Amino acid sequence: MVVALLSFTLAAVVLVLLPGPDTLVVVRSLVRGGRTAGIRTSAGVLCGLMVWVIAAALGLSALLQASEIGYELLQIVGACYLIWIGVQSLRTLRRPPASDAAPTVATSPLDRLGSFGAGLLTDVLNPKIGILFVTFLPGFVPDNYPVMWTTIGLGLVYVLLTALYCAALVAASGTISNWMRAPRIRRRLEALTGSVLIAFGLRLAIES
Repeated sequence: MVVALLSFTLAAVVLVLLPGPDTLVVVRSLVRGGRTAGIRTSAGVLCGLMVWVIAAALGLSALLQASEIGYELLQIVGACYLIWIGVQSLRTLRRPPASDAAPTVATSPLDRLGSFGAGLLTDVLNPKIGILFVTFLPGFVPDNYPVMWTTIGLGLVYVLLTALYCAALVAASGTISNWMRAPRIRRRLEALTGSVLIAFGLRLAIES
């Protein structure tokens, strides 16, 4: 079990450090709302991961993998969501530069949803995470160990590693928060995160 846990932790660290929609959504919240918004979005991301961990342990992710229609439906919804929040970021570039220093006003449904909801939906609406867990986690379960509880335990390790990664992002934002919130830099970060989120959404939509 110790060998399996160490092997899983090493593999999970690599996956967590790979930039993905989670990272972009947290960075977007840090740019738009500061450290508090980043913490809330991180909490939403972690709760979304827990949803998939429990689904994988109960076999629900396997059902999603087996159901082509269900997978494609969730894939399309998730892709549309990522594209939508990317477009919302790009729309802020239409505002006059002088208004960028002001706090972002909750005018869109996404903003009213809140930072926590943005992080939660980014994970829950991404079927690739569910498929990853149902194919990745069981491969590290040692023989003669209960699959469900061991899968949950490994999933909690993955969530913990993600929490540490998000904490590092939030901590780093505290050091460079003034630089990130400067009008010119903020517009560039909004453009970058928005464009990459749209790219993630398009890739999710066209991948089989």
